[in-house]
Amino acid sequence: MIDLSAYISTQDKKVFAVLGLGRSGLTAACALAQSGAEVWAWDDNPQGREKAADAGLKIINLNECEWERVHSLVMSPGIPLTHPKPHPVAAAAKAANIEVICEVELLYRACPTATFVGITGTNGKSTTTSLIAHILETAGRNVAVGGNLGTPALELPVLDSKGIYVLEMSSYQLDLLGQLVFDISLFMNISPDHLDRHGDMRGYIKAKKHIFDRQGKSQTAIIGMDDEDSRNVFDQINTTGRIKTIPISGQTRLAEGVFAVEGQLIDDCFSSTTDIADLNKIERLPGAHNHQNAAAAFASCRSIGLTSEEIISGMKSFPGLAHRQELVTVNDGIRYINDSKATNADAAARALGSYDNIYWIAGGLAKEGGIENLSPYFSRIRRAYLIGDSAKEFSVQLSSHVPHELCETLDRAVKKAANDAAQDGHQDAVILLSPACASWDQYRSFELRGDHFKQCVKEIAAPSNTSNQEGSIAL
Repeated sequence: MIDLSAYISTQDKKVFAVLGLGRSGLTAACALAQSGAEVWAWDDNPQGREKAADAGLKIINLNECEWERVHSLVMSPGIPLTHPKPHPVAAAAKAANIEVICEVELLYRACPTATFVGITGTNGKSTTTSLIAHILETAGRNVAVGGNLGTPALELPVLDSKGIYVLEMSSYQLDLLGQLVFDISLFMNISPDHLDRHGDMRGYIKAKKHIFDRQGKSQTAIIGMDDEDSRNVFDQINTTGRIKTIPISGQTRLAEGVFAVEGQLIDDCFSSTTDIADLNKIERLPGAHNHQNAAAAFASCRSIGLTSEEIISGMKSFPGLAHRQELVTVNDGIRYINDSKATNADAAARALGSYDNIYWIAGGLAKEGGIENLSPYFSRIRRAYLIGDSAKEFSVQLSSHVPHELCETLDRAVKKAANDAAQDGHQDAVILLSPACASWDQYRSFELRGDHFKQCVKEIAAPSNTSNQEGSIAL
């Protein structure tokens, strides 16, 4: 747990209010208390307050507290700051001119000499975050990875000036920063998501753009160019001239950028030797979206000082992430891909664009628009297997364009897809779970949905074929 005592000792006010006592909030409260701060902990849920009390924290109703005594409100990113309406405690803190921050901000204040790399975007940020951290680790750098991905910020180790924090940043977290300056910021892409929390697309983009706040000439902004809104963001940041900007793409040639064309990674920014690697040969980075992730990772690691050879070596050994186009196994020539993290249509499009001869398992709790924007990929789908709450809606949207059937549950869908793929005998057949939906109608999380998919595959895959194949993962 991060020691915040050096930071707290320099502050006139020693009271820190903490709102939201989930894992990250409770960690922040405990870190502050152990570092000498007086902590006022509060959660609207009684269970959260009980856990905090068991940890020895002082429970104070922040709806009725004396704000003039408080230095900062440390708030869980999941609690509304603005939309659909501010939480009453956040509103009271702002009215009292108290800063509202998240635990990532405290990490920066405790370890200001470390290098901070921040990654945001609607899709691909988890893979890019993990890929950057893996490359740096394999090159021998001292790295800690977390933020919105996995480990809460204040559970990371203390790093000095030679250390590098690689942090996935959600729009909610970016709204709650005050002093943090990212040495390298990555804005991967943007598409409609979390609009209930930001009001509209304009508010969502504004929140994401906070990743560039306080950056100057000595910092770098790496920005994706594969969607119109991101290109507009690049133009806005580049025009100011205050930050070094590097454009990246997974599909388009760029002047003075890092990009991939037909899977060939090209560096037109750092080196005169532009052709870097054939990404098509890296099994764990399939598709144009992953090629953009690779371009982002390359630009980031080159900015830190790694050589091209070190970066490509790290990419080749990257194991990939669970539930993000995860190759589960290859059975009788059929690949089984777990992309349960694809909780919206844009994420599913990235998977559908990566394969041919797809037996697609989709459905769950649909987001606005359903799968209407996936029509360009329908020709790749041999058959669709629809599950969950959205099954009937998706059936209407697929209509006569794609053969499909209502399966209701994931286990039925996997069995039917496996049988159909085996009977059809198409080369390079892929059974793809890429739901384009949230999981909450049938599962508590996308992770549990993905784990169930892998269990279903394990039950039908022939044991003799689930191992000893290049690129497969034994079950």
